[in-house]
Amino acid sequence: MWKDNLRGIYYIALKDMKTYYLKPPAVSWGIVFPVAWILAFYLRSPQDFEKLLPGLIAMTVLFSTTAAEAVVINLELRLGSLERLLLAPISLPAVLLGKALGGVIFGLIMTGLVTSSSILLFRPQVNMLYLALILLPSLLVFSSLGALLCVMVKEVFEAQTLLNFPRFLMIFLCGVVYPISAMPVGLMHLAYLLPLTYTVDGLNYALGINGNINIVVDIILLTAFIPIFIFPAAKLLAKRFA
Repeated sequence: MWKDNLRGIYYIALKDMKTYYLKPPAVSWGIVFPVAWILAFYLRSPQDFEKLLPGLIAMTVLFSTTAAEAVVINLELRLGSLERLLLAPISLPAVLLGKALGGVIFGLIMTGLVTSSSILLFRPQVNMLYLALILLPSLLVFSSLGALLCVMVKEVFEAQTLLNFPRFLMIFLCGVVYPISAMPVGLMHLAYLLPLTYTVDGLNYALGINGNINIVVDIILLTAFIPIFIFPAAKLLAKRFA
């Protein structure tokens, strides 16, 4: 059974990449959004732009992994094509993992473009091992978060609206544009409950900037967020077909 699940996860992700993620609207969104934020960040503080790179990369991870999740999952739930996948010898959690993996791959492509461009332009001191160890669990976390929020609602526009709340909350609370250490105590505690905080902190270490926590702690906590999001999403999806 596990071989069937692995095969199913692979082909579901491959199908989603061809059907949704590699289409011009998704690719243009994945490119235009980071470029717009790069310009906004640069115009805000040209001299200190290198210090903003971790937040920029973290934000690219967040938006690129969740951008098409609402369309992929909710559209297929509405059309019934997701239900037809269950006719194959594959479990429901494997179907959900296949959907999440599509977001991970697309996010990796978009984040890779932004990260490599930033490194070439600004030449920060990069620890490639730290970078990989932070980006991979971060991509899985936010793709799983997107899947969880999407199965909580029925329509695509509802999913898009629901996704925007945690995304913009994390942008302003997780050290992307404003340091957590300068926030009120209550907001600091809230920030440490959000996964993007650990992505930004880990990217600080990876790009040669002092972080506030610890790179090992960042990796462990990001990894812990994955089952926190993916298991409830699988249960909610199972209720849809009960």
